[in-house]
Amino acid sequence: MKFKPDWPEAQARFAAMWNGEAIDRPCLAVAVANSGQTFAKPGEVFDKQPDRPGAPPSAEARGLDPGWGGADALDRIQNTWWGGEAIPSHLLLAGWLASLGGRPHFDHRTIWFEPFAVDFDQPHPFHHNPADPWYQRFEKVYFALAAAAGRDDFYVGAPAILPAHDLLSMHLGTENFLLALIDHPEWMRQAIEDGARELLAVRRELGRRLAAQHEFWYGNAGWMPFGPPVPYLGTQSDVSCMLSPDLFEQFVLPELELVGREYGAACYHLDGSDALQHLPRLLSLPYIRVIQYVPRPTEPPNGMAHLKMYRQIQAAGRIVHVQVPKDQIEPLCRALDPRLLLLEASWTCATIDEARQLLEAAKRWTSAGYAGQ
Repeated sequence: MKFKPDWPEAQARFAAMWNGEAIDRPCLAVAVANSGQTFAKPGEVFDKQPDRPGAPPSAEARGLDPGWGGADALDRIQNTWWGGEAIPSHLLLAGWLASLGGRPHFDHRTIWFEPFAVDFDQPHPFHHNPADPWYQRFEKVYFALAAAAGRDDFYVGAPAILPAHDLLSMHLGTENFLLALIDHPEWMRQAIEDGARELLAVRRELGRRLAAQHEFWYGNAGWMPFGPPVPYLGTQSDVSCMLSPDLFEQFVLPELELVGREYGAACYHLDGSDALQHLPRLLSLPYIRVIQYVPRPTEPPNGMAHLKMYRQIQAAGRIVHVQVPKDQIEPLCRALDPRLLLLEASWTCATIDEARQLLEAAKRWTSAGYAGQ
């Protein structure tokens, strides 16, 4: 990988973690801005040196302008030192435009969808349309990014496509979505299942096309920086924060089962304490291999405050993946099983030397700490 010369070492660590094998420290991602320095191998000259892209002309262009987006991704990737298990990659949020008929709006941080009314006496309208102009624009920017990456310069991965049930919660509006689960359960089950199957078909076709030109065709670039040795899918259920375990079983689990059958392995983004009620059920699913936890703003950040929950995940044989403040790395290295741990501390070190020292220190903390407690 051009922008990460130590990629084979990182791959070996990811593989060891995926297989639960002993390693000298947890997987630890530490990316650092390198002040414009590039990291070609000795004697190599980069053949892609874009002009710095500057600010995008609009929020929409940030996600959908292939020229600006490709230049922005390359500028950031080649001006970053990707230490440890940090993966050179770029989050392309435009994958949300595979939206089953959504009406998108943009700001500089996200995409959201305008709710619209439906007739529950008619078949549901939530279908993928490959000719949809928004989706067509997403495809152009996605494959422009792949062209910029070449065969293996950096990690493109699968697009950031939302689950069908989360999309429906936006298209109907959250309150109407929740009421419809109770008042029109069969209609909603059919809509979610149809949407899930269509979006998996979209992923399948995009993966087939990407694999023809790019090595890193699966996984989640930017969102879940993870590099196991087998294909997997990153997924989530933001709306599950508002669902009982019974409603989760009825309306979220069937879509997860489709994901499990399609990919065999999944990393699950668990969003805040309101979703923790579903953790035991998630840990019972054999294809959920990784739990990525993101605390709510009202909770303590990831770290020792959540140790009991991390240990619950590891006791089930699953990998804990958390973004942590730098001061929490040492206690977590000592308290958790390094074989089942991915700590993400990118942008917490001011210099590359500081990041290298942190990676070495993690080895000492691991050998001096965890003893299977």
